[in-house]
Amino acid sequence: MSLAIQASDVRQAAERIRPLARRTPVFTCAGFDARAGARVFFKCENLQRGGAFKIRGASNLILSLSAHALARGVVTYSSGNHAQAVAIAAQHVGTRATIVMPDDAPRAKMEATREHGATIVTYDRYTEVREQIAAGILERTGATLVPPFDHPLIMAGQGTAALELLEETGPLDALIAPVGGGGLLAGCATIAKAIHPAIRVFGAEPKGANDTFLSLAAGERIMVLHADTIADGLRAPQPGALTFPVLRQLAEGVVLVSDDEIRQTVKFLLLRLKVLVEPSGAVPAAAVLFGKLPPGIGSVGVILSGGNVDFEELAKY
Repeated sequence: MSLAIQASDVRQAAERIRPLARRTPVFTCAGFDARAGARVFFKCENLQRGGAFKIRGASNLILSLSAHALARGVVTYSSGNHAQAVAIAAQHVGTRATIVMPDDAPRAKMEATREHGATIVTYDRYTEVREQIAAGILERTGATLVPPFDHPLIMAGQGTAALELLEETGPLDALIAPVGGGGLLAGCATIAKAIHPAIRVFGAEPKGANDTFLSLAAGERIMVLHADTIADGLRAPQPGALTFPVLRQLAEGVVLVSDDEIRQTVKFLLLRLKVLVEPSGAVPAAAVLFGKLPPGIGSVGVILSGGNVDFEELAKY
């Protein structure tokens, strides 16, 4: 079965997104290494434009649109980080963005999305279906859908995070990224395996949002409705139709962490590494810190996917 993207798509994305996406730094922390028992390299997408990796995929798709398509606007659905990314990219090219967001999305993410000129349509995640709401907007406006993960251009754009990481670190034993719908992990796995075929690729999920873990175990996409986790960015109910085959072929597996382990990791990263990482972004770091990876991994790249967290929630950690 042919996969949705190849390494060449990620390399092309790296060139296309240069006007919008930053080349984020790679940090290390001796204290984290000592606790984890491995050499850890953090790709700090929390310092990315918009505060998360999502600008990579969103800009890759939006910057590929024709002038005719841009005149009709773009639409997406997101709990926050992808919403901001689409708003930023749409503002850059001068098109309008409509974002379907759950009414309980983090306030900081919603406010930041509005600041970039997007129109927000809220919904109840427990009684309404965001895809249906977006479909209605698309039908009325003729706009282009910019999905959060299940699109080749989105997946390829997200993979540029791993491309940059490995260009800086050289070969690593393993790479781990958080998994929501799978776009980030699929893109990263695609380019990482092309650069270093022996690298071991893992995803990380919260125990309360383990749809990809269950799906890989079952060999088919499993849906987990009403995910229960503080990692709001990883609540996609199931892996994507395009991302899942990539994960099945290229990822060794998905490891799970608890919400308490996520909180401890957010606090550790803030106090020791001096970086603010949101719960979703801290999930892969928590997996490494709490020994969820198989033994024998001496070096690992960790994608810290975002840093957008409400201050009020952070104070509770």
